Amino acid sequence: MTNRILAFNLFALFILLIFANSCCKDDDPKPNNPTNGHTTAVFNPNLKYGTMTDQDGNIYKTITIGTQTWMAENLRTKIYRNGDSIPNVTDTAQWVDLTTGAYCYYNNTKDIDSIATFGGLYNWYAVSDSRGLAPKGWHVPTDADWTTLVTYLGNGNLTLGNSIAGNKMKEAGGKHWSPSEEDNSSGFTALPGGWRYYDDGKFNFIRYYGNWWSAKGVYYAYFFSLSCMDGNVFWAINYPNYGYSVRCIKD
Repeated sequence: MTNRILAFNLFALFILLIFANSCCKDDDPKPNNPTNGHTTAVFNPNLKYGTMTDQDGNIYKTITIGTQTWMAENLRTKIYRNGDSIPNVTDTAQWVDLTTGAYCYYNNTKDIDSIATFGGLYNWYAVSDSRGLAPKGWHVPTDADWTTLVTYLGNGNLTLGNSIAGNKMKEAGGKHWSPSEEDNSSGFTALPGGWRYYDDGKFNFIRYYGNWWSAKGVYYAYFFSLSCMDGNVFWAINYPNYGYSVRCIKD
């Protein structure tokens, strides 16, 4: 009788473990992603944020601004949408010579909080790769997407938006930006992730500038920029070997 009871209890425990494991997989396909829950970004407490998950199991806050829904955090995926790995290139000479997609972290940090907060720095080859950098249902913004955002934040006026949208987009409070007049009233929570240079692979300007790639370019690539010095926004083109941050917008 004792052996039968023991066998029954072991069988019941086995079924319970299978059930628990199945529940975990359904709720979160990558529950052990180390960066989730580690961002130190300060979001606008007066706004309602959504969430989305990328192909690498990273979970992000999202924010709706006008007719657009944006990621409210910088992308930090290590894989393309099709599941292929994006090379993590730390060597400076190798970074300079790249003609294919790659990513890195600022100063090649391994600090989880820093990675979760500032995300990855990607070259433009990763942005334009046909395997897809953005999660399914999302895309790297075009210049038109940025224009729509800035125009909305300028109360329908692009010229006005160019001079005031930056402060409405940047994380408030001076925790990560060198203090200016930012208020993050849009909820975009832009962070100053700095960049990696195209010609020597060095890192610079974290806490002072945030640059984000646009999904456009051939020999030169377009990007969108914010500075700690004022509320202006800035568009320009640059070499595709620069390492910049990425934000995605919902299709």
